[in-house]
Amino acid sequence: MKNTSTQPNAPNPALLGAFWFGIQMVWGALLGISLQARASELAPHHTFAGYALLASTGAAVAAVSQIAAGIISDRRRARGSRRVEFYVVGAVAGAAAVIWFYLAPSYGQLIAALATLQLGLNVAIGPYQAAIPDFIEPKALGGASAWMAALQSLGNVAGALEGGLIKNAASAGTAIAATLLVTCAVTSAHVRKLEPVVNTPKPLRVTRAFADLFISRALVYLGFYTLLGYLFFYVKRMMQGDVQMHTGMLLILFLVAAAIGAAVAGRPVNRFDRRDVATIGGSAFIVALVLFLVANAAGEVVAAALVAGLAWGIFLTADWSLGCTLLPRGALATAMGIWNLALLIPQIAAPQLVTAVLGALQALHSADAPRIAFVMACVEVAAGVAWLRRLPASRAGAA
Repeated sequence: MKNTSTQPNAPNPALLGAFWFGIQMVWGALLGISLQARASELAPHHTFAGYALLASTGAAVAAVSQIAAGIISDRRRARGSRRVEFYVVGAVAGAAAVIWFYLAPSYGQLIAALATLQLGLNVAIGPYQAAIPDFIEPKALGGASAWMAALQSLGNVAGALEGGLIKNAASAGTAIAATLLVTCAVTSAHVRKLEPVVNTPKPLRVTRAFADLFISRALVYLGFYTLLGYLFFYVKRMMQGDVQMHTGMLLILFLVAAAIGAAVAGRPVNRFDRRDVATIGGSAFIVALVLFLVANAAGEVVAAALVAGLAWGIFLTADWSLGCTLLPRGALATAMGIWNLALLIPQIAAPQLVTAVLGALQALHSADAPRIAFVMACVEVAAGVAWLRRLPASRAGAA
């Protein structure tokens, strides 16, 4: 296996991760603010149900497209492709769709725009996520994972700023689209100069470790998307004034803290059992959810968001490293596509589960609805953290 550190054009994690910043800027704007705000605007009499349908439809499209793109990408990789063509197609389609999303005049067009956006970006995401194990040696995965987790959080920060503070829809959509295209160009140019590490293409084999990693990740992300999806409504109940701005600022605090947590976790992920680092992050995230539940003042909400962000950044770094270590390297993009179903299925399931529980409790229009959602998130994350312990020990020296 080649040592990429001695290559004339050695892999730079920051340049490899640039496109991840652009992709996460899209999701930072949409998933925490703009989906909820646009559902409230275009389906004002059925806001919770309208949001649930919107989020679930988009994630369902993403799940199908990402698996298909991953399979095709691995076949192309076996013939020498660096997968860049998938980045470019996804970025161009995603840029056009995000502008359509912000300008859609009806709820029907909003669903169509989001489905197109998910289709476009998820053509890129599975093949793109294979870039880290494609070009980074296993011993350097901790640092590269920290970069990806930090850039994810910073991209989400930029998206939250766009979604929360820019009121002109055309300006917000154009800025996000332009960033997506520029970051795609940066990463694509860097990848074209790199030599991949040697990985013999093999048929995908789902091992027990792969299955346990998938289940634990899905449960933790179910809790995360429950928090993210209902934070807007929580803020609406807790704070007076501009809900979009307050939610945006809270998300920014969360995400800046997450970037710090990701950076802090980079070295421990390389030194200690990655399961332990992920468990610490997940457990601290549960503590933060409890803080949201007991908060009665704006300062307490801010404190909960900061704790949640630090915890999430730690978990993200460990999660990236576990994925790059345990997923089969001979079918990376396909494996990444399946692994990402553990993120996409919760996007579909979280709003549906919360809506079902709120309906059963006759609390769909209750002031306590967001708090009920957060209780559900605590249970979901706790189950995911417990499932993590089924994974094999994973250290850099033993990966």
